[in-house]
Amino acid sequence: MADGLKQRLVAQAHAEGFDAARICRPWDVPEVPARLQAFLEAGYHGQMGWMAERVHWRENPAALWPEARSVIMLAESYTPEHDPTEILQHADLGAISVYAQNKDYHDLVKKRLKRLARWLIAETGDETQVKVFVDTAPVPEKPLGQAAGLGWQGKHTNLVSRDLGSWFFIGSIFTTLEIDSDPAEIDRCGSCVACQVACPTEAFPAPYQLDARRCISYLTIEHHGPVDEDLRAKMGNRIYGCDDCLAACPWNKFAVEARELRYAARDELKAPKLAELAQLDDAGFRAFFSGSPIKRIGRNRFVRNVLYAIGNSGDAALREVAQSLCEDEDATVQDAARWAVGQLHTKSPAR
Repeated sequence: MADGLKQRLVAQAHAEGFDAARICRPWDVPEVPARLQAFLEAGYHGQMGWMAERVHWRENPAALWPEARSVIMLAESYTPEHDPTEILQHADLGAISVYAQNKDYHDLVKKRLKRLARWLIAETGDETQVKVFVDTAPVPEKPLGQAAGLGWQGKHTNLVSRDLGSWFFIGSIFTTLEIDSDPAEIDRCGSCVACQVACPTEAFPAPYQLDARRCISYLTIEHHGPVDEDLRAKMGNRIYGCDDCLAACPWNKFAVEARELRYAARDELKAPKLAELAQLDDAGFRAFFSGSPIKRIGRNRFVRNVLYAIGNSGDAALREVAQSLCEDEDATVQDAARWAVGQLHTKSPAR
């Protein structure tokens, strides 16, 4: 490896907008197969059938691309400027996860990864091969992030960093280059259970274990069809994702401000009115969420979420909105609308 390449690589990563860059080997995560198998056998993946596919790659990054010799793990902060839990006190408004309040991070992070990968090839020669990944391939990014020293997988199963807290995206560049690796990070959660206590649906059967079937992020984004009625009330006004376990992490006191302005919340997504969101048709939904990760779930699933929030609002003024969707073309929207109408007769606002 050329003298000083790693130092120049880290400097270039920062210049591209990443907040941290660390190196590990593709085979540095021997614990993944057993953990993944236990997760799948317990059924914690719910409807995410893709997690059970290509397991031989997902559990072993070295098998994904056998020629790879190093994995460059990158972190990019998206720390919010506002308290993401404050909106939970306003039942007529929708709570959208911080990461989805503006542009789709997949697009932004991947562009940075590609620029950095091109720089690496320019520095080392055309014989260098690279592959970039950000959350859309069978890559165990969080274990690799811990192996590289970006952070450790906390009790909420997400990465936590001493320098970035819980608010950061991760991406990876696999390369055929041999680059000196960094020491793995150690678990620094200690006796803290703040993230476990904060979960409104008790989605953590034990520390470091997540039952996605009870996780609001899963329920509002990945889950198709009606949500179990015993979980709907616990969703409160969370209509896309949930930040409760991340926001509760005390390591966030070290979080750095996001440098990418396109992660800053759009004003209309900080505190959107449920009444207006519920009335979006397909064209209106796609236009309103153009460039947003929310667009991926489609109008029907999104409006389903909004109707659950309306049902939890206790606001009689929203009953007419729910009533207007009781004969929607989508059966799941119909179900959610009728549930919301029924709830507004019987319950006070949920938090």
